[in-house]
Amino acid sequence: MRTPTSQRTRGLRRGTACLAALATAVGVTAAAPGVAAGSPRPADRATYENAVSDPFSDTFADPSVIRGKDGWWYAYATSDPLRAGDAPGAMHMARTRDWSSWEYLGTVFDDTNRPAWATASAGLWAPDIRYVAGRYVLYFTVTDTTLNPGDDAAIGAATAPSPSGPWTPAPAPAVPPRPAPGGGFLWTFDPAGFTDSDGQRYLYFGSYFGGLWATRMSADGLTPVGDATQVAIDNRYEGSYVVRHGGWYYLMASAANCCAGPTTGYSVFAGRSRSPMGPFVDAEGTSLLTSRVGGTLVLTQNGNRFVGAGHHAVVTDAEGRDFVAYHAIDRTNPWLAQPFGINRRPMLLDRLDWVDGWPRTRAGAGPSDTRQLAPSLASGLGITATDPAARGFRGLARGPVDPVGGRTGLVRGTASTTAPAPSGPLHVRLDHRGAEPLRVQVGGDTAVTVTLDPRHRRLTAQVDGRGRPRALSTALPTLPAGAWRTLTIETGRDGVTAEVSESDLADVVARVAVDTDARHDAGDDRSRGAAAHRAGRTGANTGTGPAVRLVSAGAVVDNVVVTPKAQDARRLAAEPRAGALLSSEDFDDPILAGFSWVRRDPAVTVSGGSLRWPVEGTDLVGDGNTASVLLHDTPGDGDWIAEAKTTLDLGVDTVRNYQQVGLVAYEDDDDFARLSNVAIWNTRQTEFGRETAADPGDPDGPTSYGGAIVGTSAPTLWLRLAHHRNAAGEHLYRAGTSRDGTHWTWGATWTFRAGTSPRIGLVAHGGASPAVTAAVDHLRFYASRWPADAGAGRAG
Repeated sequence: MRTPTSQRTRGLRRGTACLAALATAVGVTAAAPGVAAGSPRPADRATYENAVSDPFSDTFADPSVIRGKDGWWYAYATSDPLRAGDAPGAMHMARTRDWSSWEYLGTVFDDTNRPAWATASAGLWAPDIRYVAGRYVLYFTVTDTTLNPGDDAAIGAATAPSPSGPWTPAPAPAVPPRPAPGGGFLWTFDPAGFTDSDGQRYLYFGSYFGGLWATRMSADGLTPVGDATQVAIDNRYEGSYVVRHGGWYYLMASAANCCAGPTTGYSVFAGRSRSPMGPFVDAEGTSLLTSRVGGTLVLTQNGNRFVGAGHHAVVTDAEGRDFVAYHAIDRTNPWLAQPFGINRRPMLLDRLDWVDGWPRTRAGAGPSDTRQLAPSLASGLGITATDPAARGFRGLARGPVDPVGGRTGLVRGTASTTAPAPSGPLHVRLDHRGAEPLRVQVGGDTAVTVTLDPRHRRLTAQVDGRGRPRALSTALPTLPAGAWRTLTIETGRDGVTAEVSESDLADVVARVAVDTDARHDAGDDRSRGAAAHRAGRTGANTGTGPAVRLVSAGAVVDNVVVTPKAQDARRLAAEPRAGALLSSEDFDDPILAGFSWVRRDPAVTVSGGSLRWPVEGTDLVGDGNTASVLLHDTPGDGDWIAEAKTTLDLGVDTVRNYQQVGLVAYEDDDDFARLSNVAIWNTRQTEFGRETAADPGDPDGPTSYGGAIVGTSAPTLWLRLAHHRNAAGEHLYRAGTSRDGTHWTWGATWTFRAGTSPRIGLVAHGGASPAVTAAVDHLRFYASRWPADAGAGRAG
């Protein structure tokens, strides 16, 4: 019996080859129609199409992205071959301005700078890029060190003056190998840095064997401080990434298998906390540390050609819009080499919406496969962001040339925009260097002033509506001389929010918000100005003068942008809904008329309106094909939903591999999609697994198995499979689960080839010890309508 997906072989991620370090500029994509939700589109707004890394690579896995001080996006990837047949290398770098044309920058490490404490055969995986105290820090996984015999993974760190290097590895691991109880070493994989509003630095790491952990780090980000804290249960998550949003800390991480070719079910989930050390819980209040583990869905496959969407990073563009960069697998072209070889995992990019306080990729629609609006680095008002003194400002002088960022602006006195800002909410963003204080003033019916004062270590925001100012202030961490900090200001009808960060990766080191209603003020300390006053629209332009002013006695600024504030989608993408009941099997017939068996199980009985099935010590996965399947015909090729109410008490915490009860779309023993409530080591999960031919072009070839996770486990669980037939004749099945039969969590979609005719079945197998009986109370079919956006990948 093959191990379920969350216990997949990590070795499939090991890369072998990369291109030599050369710079290759590749194709430019012209603008095309299409508007992301809530955003007016400039005429010259760039577009892109997934997979974004295709112009320069075949695979670009575990991506990490940062906006450099030079006005480029920099992306980093794990040590897989860049192209099939390439020579070995060690983590890749590339950069872009528009996400369509790219410059490949070579590898982070070579023979001259590879960490001395990494063995010659060690994999260098999962980079995470940050800007820390004036220099770039790249965290990464080392799968084997010279410190201990055997595979003893650790987290390394390297520093560089610019995002392209040269990289100098730290002389010792940032997180050393961690011995496991009973022998061996825990999986110390997949680092992610984070800096909090008090300046404290953190590092998140871990994987299935050992769980996810968080540790405080030293001011330079290179050394752990104190004991690490576990933040997610083992055997469920890896690829962690933390952002701060709206007063919450969000831990996002990937679940299930990263690397099973066309059956890869990797997906991203989230929990949130008021502390960067947790505890993290999902939207339903379920902890990421419990046996019946929680997680709110951020990203999963939707039925188009991309599967296995995960191991992500989050970036914010010049309009304040968030995007998620991640890798996925094209199910029609899943392998870099032969089947069961290295997976082809290119980098994808999509908009990340915050809906009801939770991050959702394209408001829940999932990966796109059509042209989308790209993240913007450009400013409005005629400002050249990377050379702010060139145009767009009156009174802004040329500043010193920065060795990384290039041309800068120098504020001596007042610099004003030469064009008025548009009315409505604004997004203002700039980089600031040095100790000279800087005031940013936004005019309008309600005047806004934000003061960044490194000398006195304060960030202050003030709203002045009808002559009655209100202000809040908070502490500003000290940075080394020459270090850049990013100031972001967002104005709206209700007030202003000002944030300071270093990496500009939703890891804010200082934040203050002033609302025009005193009841909603928020700041890290609440030193108040004048009394409350509800004013008019903040940031509205009267047209009588410059809307944005920079005031200082000598502040250096760069990458200045003024744009309308981006708006997220307001509601989730449509999900399947059950309509009229088409048929119901309520298990009041002991001979099970209307059903048929594949390998009949004589122990199955019908009593009291339930199908009672002693869980078999068998499985469908792999070559054994020993499990029984109870099949039923479907309503046909249209849109419908199959639903089963199941009960199986799997307990908690104990190992009961891999007992399960489930609903299956079944073509044959080597071509099925199974939605089960299953015990996986110490966890209880809902796995939507898929087995099919490893090579999509060879249905009779060897099989591949993988799975996605859908919802939260419970002893009684309702399971649904929503069916749709697409224009290509493929069958699409999307999985949903519910713990009360009313509120549903919808997740991943699997496809079956055109020309197949899957039936719906029930299963109860995976392990006979301890003896336990599953019950199914009904199997029902409902009419439905497949959501128009599901799997379509449409813009916006």
